[in-house]
Amino acid sequence: MSEADSKLAIGFPWRHERAIVWLLCLLAVVHVLVFSAAFPFFNNVDEQIHFDLTVKCSHGRLLRALEPVSDETVRYIVLFGSPEYLAVSTNSINAQSLPPWKQPLDIVRQTLIAKSTSWRKVTNYEASQPPLYYLLTGAWWNLGKLCGFHDGFLLYWVRFLNAVFIAVLVWLGFVAGRMIFPDNLFLHLGVPALIACMPQTAFYSIQNDVLSPLCFGAAFILLLRWLQAEQPGMRLGIFAGLALAATFLTKISNAPLLAVSVLAVLLKTWRLFRAERLPMAVPALFSFAICAGLPVAIWLVWCKVIFGDFTGSDAKIRFLGWTHKPFADWWPHPIFTLHGFWTFLSGNLATLWQGEILWHRKPLALHGVDSFYAILSAGLLALALVALLQRPAVTTTPQWRALAFAFGCFAAIVAFFFWLSIIYDFQDCFYPSRAHPYFTSGRLLLGALIPFLLLFVFGLDRALTRFSNTAKFSMLTGIILFMLISEITIDWPMFANPYNWFHM
Repeated sequence: MSEADSKLAIGFPWRHERAIVWLLCLLAVVHVLVFSAAFPFFNNVDEQIHFDLTVKCSHGRLLRALEPVSDETVRYIVLFGSPEYLAVSTNSINAQSLPPWKQPLDIVRQTLIAKSTSWRKVTNYEASQPPLYYLLTGAWWNLGKLCGFHDGFLLYWVRFLNAVFIAVLVWLGFVAGRMIFPDNLFLHLGVPALIACMPQTAFYSIQNDVLSPLCFGAAFILLLRWLQAEQPGMRLGIFAGLALAATFLTKISNAPLLAVSVLAVLLKTWRLFRAERLPMAVPALFSFAICAGLPVAIWLVWCKVIFGDFTGSDAKIRFLGWTHKPFADWWPHPIFTLHGFWTFLSGNLATLWQGEILWHRKPLALHGVDSFYAILSAGLLALALVALLQRPAVTTTPQWRALAFAFGCFAAIVAFFFWLSIIYDFQDCFYPSRAHPYFTSGRLLLGALIPFLLLFVFGLDRALTRFSNTAKFSMLTGIILFMLISEITIDWPMFANPYNWFHM
């Protein structure tokens, strides 16, 4: 950063920054509301199953087995579910393609009965998922009923809760950037701006992935304060522990983020020990351990008692038909080739930005756009890693520690799905499959979204280090415009769909 840019960043009034971030929060809310309303129900990313868990939790139920979807859920699925996510494309709209609520009951009665009978046989294989997201959406569902919403409007009411999540996430991205780089205006605003305009379709859906970045985003910021503090306090330990517990109780696949976080706390503890300040930190460490460990332990025991294993995943794995490979069979996996590894990495990076929704059985994406996101993300992450290896020439020690923590979080969760890709034989499963034995679901990486975007924007800052802040913001604006224009182009068919909110 040049001296002029440094003065600009330091002298930029806090009230102006705050106003810009509030505008970004508003933009994020509008963005999510509009696209959530445009997408019809129910998408191919298990939205029916997650909705069923929401409905059941709205009645105060925690599932004890892989049970069928409820009758209440079935009613909403058969009435408001669009067939176009998995149906083959046709060039004409006929009476059968119109929503049931727009047709006479005599015409659709037999179809509805047949669909209801079929859906009552469907098993909710996500029954062992942690309950936090579903308890929140279940309460929100009940609030919608109290407000007088019903039918399709009540369905969209649950989706619209994501607008609240995204607004908080934008603010958390700003706080994280400002904490790590107090003198870099570009990094303050780059992360929240990208979050506000991110075309991730998970934010337009009912699914627990949308809560992960918020929970771990809060935990990440609190742990940064822990790492920066000369002496962590008990209150910080309580809130950091609860945020980590919430991350786990949102989705068990966030466990790698907890592992890296605990490692960061242990390294901080070692530094306190060497500085002979550890006794004063014991209350903070104890409160952190209790608040993080106790909720996690309770859920693990619940899964062991109810589902037979500590994660509750064995029942789902059996349902899907996956089998564990012998250790010797891990290594012939194509992921260990250059092409296979790029297939895995690029697939995750592209879908981390755009999501995994199918439309007429084809990915709702463009190959060129996917390649842009994958190549740009990989390149900027590489630049960020190079800068970390140049310590202390590029970053201060606190900045290096924060970015190393961010890189560890993102690398750990990617490595986790790398490992899952090689240990299972996916048999006849649709995805992952024997033909495509990779977990390439970017939504599963969303817990590490703020760490990822911090590295992304830091890498962009390093790529443009010889340029002014004006040039950097111009480049960021270009990326955001590309995101918005490509998203509108790709998702435009949704807006005319007769099943969406705009046509109710």
